[in-house]
This record gives sequence, C-alpha cells and structure tokens, in this order.
Amino acid sequence: MSTERDTRILHHTGLTRPRGHEAELQKPRSDLAAADDYIGFCAGLRQICGIDLTQYKRPQMERRLRSYWSRLGISRLTDALPLLRRDAGHLDDLLDRVTINVSQLWRHPDQWARLEGGLLQDLASGGRLRAWSAGCSYGAEAFTLAAVCADAIPSATVRIQGTDIDQRMVVRAKLAEFSDADARTAPTGPMQRWFERIPTGWRAKEALRRMATFEIGDLLKLRPSQSSYELIMCRNTVIYFADQIRDELHARFAHALRPGGVLVIGGTERITDAAALGLAAIHPFVYRKS
Repeated sequence: MSTERDTRILHHTGLTRPRGHEAELQKPRSDLAAADDYIGFCAGLRQICGIDLTQYKRPQMERRLRSYWSRLGISRLTDALPLLRRDAGHLDDLLDRVTINVSQLWRHPDQWARLEGGLLQDLASGGRLRAWSAGCSYGAEAFTLAAVCADAIPSATVRIQGTDIDQRMVVRAKLAEFSDADARTAPTGPMQRWFERIPTGWRAKEALRRMATFEIGDLLKLRPSQSSYELIMCRNTVIYFADQIRDELHARFAHALRPGGVLVIGGTERITDAAALGLAAIHPFVYRKS
C-alpha cells in the first residue's frame, strides 16, 4: 500500500516490470520461482492475498522479508508460504511488516500552513473542493485536511476521498479515532475545535466525518477520470515503488487533477519530469497543474 501515509504496498501484474527484473522475467515464471526463492515467495503471496511485491524495489523489500522470517527460523522464503496459507494471523503480521502505516495528525506542518495560507481558498474558488488522499493509511492525513478546510474554506463544499490497499487501515480510518501520540504535534486550537476527547484519545467531530469517505483501493489499479480533483495528496507512499512505477503513478495523478489543481508529495520524494506532466513546483513538494 497510508499515508501521506508512509504506508506502502504493491500490486499489479499487468504493469511494466521494474527494469531490474526485466532479464529475469523473460524466463517462465515457474522456472524463475524455482531458482529464486524471493520471486517464488512473491508469486505465492500474490496468489494468497493479491499483493505483488515485485513492483517494489527489491533490495529493501527482500531485506525486510528475510529479516522477518529469519526471526522465525525460516531461511528460504518459499518455505514460509504454507504457514501463510493456513494461518491468517501470520499473514496479518507479515503485512504489518511489509507495509508502513506511519502517520500522525498535522504531519509536515509546513505543507498544511501552505495549504491554509491561500492555496485552499484558490482551489475552492468555485465553491467546492474535491480531494484525494491516496494511500490514506488510517485517516490522519484526510482528517487533518478536513480540519484545515473547516477553518480555511468554511463555506465550500468539501469532499475528501481516502483510499488504501490495506483493508485494516480503511476500517480504522472510518472510525475517525486517533491516539494521543497521533496528536502529539497537532495545534491546540484546531484539535479543540474539530476533535473530541474519547477514552483512547481523540475522535474527529461529525462535521469532519461528513467530509471524508474511505475505501479500499490499489494505486496501481485505480484509474480516476480526467480532472476529477482539485487536490491530490500522496505523501511518502511511492518511494518504495520501482522508478518506472512511481513515474506512472505521478502521471496518473496529474491526469486526475483539473487545470490549476495541486499535487502534494512527500518530503523524500521527487517527480522525475514535472514539466512533461504539466506540473510546476510552487512550494517544496507541492505542484500545480497548468
């Protein structure tokens, strides 16, 4: 797959493969899987849960997998597949390790200040804002955006769509609940205006919950129509994808923005050729479509 989300995982066998795998993938998959336990494990995991780890940068993903299984006494990755097929608990635990659901409310405050300081008013000049939190994790980004919109553009109709490949994160996002740790750097005023205290921490108030919807969505399979959004936020999500997949996703985001719309990416990410996509940087990691 969240999140803003440093959330990430994988997917779509129909897309062009990362260049690092091209020579290998000329072989029949059965032969390749037998010779390479990483490729064999990826093929088996895709059959079990539909997640395709070969779309990710192999060195980082393979290191993470081998570290996880070595702690359980398994040295050959394909030997772990029977355990995953019969034990849903192990599958859930593995997915927690290969997806990174790290987020918090008001993460990267400079970007929120930029949005609140005029960008949102411009984007919603027609009376509405359609936003996509791509890789939304458990909803911290989406509900931060909802709160910022409630303050900055109170008269606009705001619709925020959050998508994530991890079903567990989508279920959690729909609860709109956050821990004290999630709110540790959030500004006091907006937290008190737009969130309410609950025994486990905080919950977004109904006004914010009406703005946001969440659904399961694989970024490598979603095909939003042209000019669907005024704002797309996909932060710290694509850095784990192979370069060709990352560039393909950025092109898809640009296509989904209306002219004048804004794309916000993570502070460790880059767009290979923004101008070719009709995007121009207006702030670090913030791009406007021409």
